[in-house]
Amino acid sequence: MSEKSSPKLISQTKENYGDSFKADLFEQYKLYVASAEKISEWRVSSNNYLLTVNTLLVTLYGLLPKATSTGYWAILVPIAGILVAFTWYRIITSYRDLNGVKYRVIHELEKHMPAELYAYEWKKAEEGKGKAYHPLTHLERWIPVVFMILYVGLGIFGGYQLFK
Repeated sequence: MSEKSSPKLISQTKENYGDSFKADLFEQYKLYVASAEKISEWRVSSNNYLLTVNTLLVTLYGLLPKATSTGYWAILVPIAGILVAFTWYRIITSYRDLNGVKYRVIHELEKHMPAELYAYEWKKAEEGKGKAYHPLTHLERWIPVVFMILYVGLGIFGGYQLFK
């Protein structure tokens, strides 16, 4: 059974790679930082979309008693909402984890650069644990949880109305 070797961040030496080593390394660094920023953009876009979906579901639930006499929708809408909110929570967590890895790689790459700007900033921000900076994810993850609690309440209310 052969052991897999862990990948190295810098796989070539300047001597083996050639004269463009530093320029190419810096170009890779810029592309990688841009990819981390893109993840943040996707995260905001996902949050906006899922907030809209949840708002639509809550609105639909509010309109149900006037639009239909079938009570099963009063349970199905909250169930769908719980699934959407749970998915939203997992997406936020996934983006947070992915960006966490990306920024750890950026910190490692910066050790080969003249300045370690992201690492320095993270230290100044007390690594998100002090008063200087609180990561948005800590607040952001509560929004789908609040929607899940709301949907559980609506589901209980709808179930009560259906079976009374």
